[in-house]
Amino acid sequence: MPFMHIRTRFAPSPTGFIHLGNLRSALYPWAFARHNQGDFILRIEDTDQERSTQEAVDVIIEGMSWLGLDIDEGPIYQMQRIDRYRELVKQLLDSGFAYPCYMSEDELNRLRDQQMANKEKPRYNGLWRPEPGKNLPPIPEGVEPVVRFKNPLGGSVIWDDAVKGKIEISNDELDDLVISRPDGTPTYNFCVVVDDLDMKITHVIRGDDHVNNTPRQINILKALGGTPPIYAHLPTVLNDSGEKMSKRNGAMSVRDYQKAGYLPEAILNYLARLGWSHGDAEVFTKQQFVDWFDLESLGRSPAQHNPEKLLWLNHQYIQQADPKVLAEATKPFAHQIGIDTESGPDFVQVVGLLKDRANTLIEIAEGAKLFYLPAPNHSIQEIEKNIPADIIPALKDFIEVLAQTEPSKEAYGAAIKQVLAKHGIKMPALAMPVRYALFATTQTPAIDSVLLVLGRDEAIKRLSKVVQ
Repeated sequence: MPFMHIRTRFAPSPTGFIHLGNLRSALYPWAFARHNQGDFILRIEDTDQERSTQEAVDVIIEGMSWLGLDIDEGPIYQMQRIDRYRELVKQLLDSGFAYPCYMSEDELNRLRDQQMANKEKPRYNGLWRPEPGKNLPPIPEGVEPVVRFKNPLGGSVIWDDAVKGKIEISNDELDDLVISRPDGTPTYNFCVVVDDLDMKITHVIRGDDHVNNTPRQINILKALGGTPPIYAHLPTVLNDSGEKMSKRNGAMSVRDYQKAGYLPEAILNYLARLGWSHGDAEVFTKQQFVDWFDLESLGRSPAQHNPEKLLWLNHQYIQQADPKVLAEATKPFAHQIGIDTESGPDFVQVVGLLKDRANTLIEIAEGAKLFYLPAPNHSIQEIEKNIPADIIPALKDFIEVLAQTEPSKEAYGAAIKQVLAKHGIKMPALAMPVRYALFATTQTPAIDSVLLVLGRDEAIKRLSKVVQ
């Protein structure tokens, strides 16, 4: 087989928000292009002008950028290519592959109602289709026609789908598709074909809700003199209730995951596994995914969204992250809840302390708040209630030992053990009062780690207040 320069595309409609199912349709063609040193094109299918918005376009581009799905060409907007579509509609009319149809919307609706009443498949009946020896109805005055594609009669459309295998659909199942509206604007199925032809797309990797469009698109493409690309139709992504993922069914947008404190690496890893696998690999880098990706490993069954699995993956990536990088990612969330990361303990140290137990960046920020609050001002009654009188001598000894201890986690751990041994007490008996003295709570990470982050001098100052 001669070398083929791979060209794939992601072609969303900017008519709503972009959720995980949509993004998977971008991820796989991106990965296939990158694996094969090919090109990945972003095409915005905005011919539905009533529903298309620039905000939706921005969300698509931001979501892809956040995940690191870089593009080689685009965004290319269909509305900027209208003249090209009209040129090829005319070409099909001139070559006899298309014809004007003057059937009104009312006539079409009556026809469909009658067909359904007769338990027939609703479809256009070819009234205005020119055939040898056929007399067409008189052209009605003042009616602008649609243009219909003259679909082949008889035979089948056959293609070897890279996911689903061989698919064959009889041409008799397909009626003559409208390719241009009365006002001259082209329809979706026609624009897609022209775009794929002009952009030299070699592989169309998209959701299987497009399978029914494929035979129509192949016929139009052949009429334009093109060669069909390789199609790979991805099984649907279901939500956690088993329904098709959509905004209506409660799917979260990409922005929502970003705002909820998920890492893009975790989202990408999760999306990759929604219909693709490489052995038993669960956690892998973006580069590993690109290196491993091929169409043969795509699954044929619908993939089901699992929020718990996504949260688990996010936890894995947070655990593995470099504290400096993670701190930068967490800062916006910390600032949102009023933490001044530039004053107080070193924020990188705080994040390094908290990351092993956190599932999201929000959880890290919430945990960090403890270290940036003012020192607690305990009343005598609160001290008596939370710090037993018989533990005060141990606390005083702990302050003295701490003052002589080198600032390291290991040294602090040894200091704690020294005091525990001297007073014959167990860890909780000392740790709980220490935590309360430092933060007015008994829920904190390990004491030796807390002391390292808070700082020895600040810790001694806070402990001293409760033993006076």
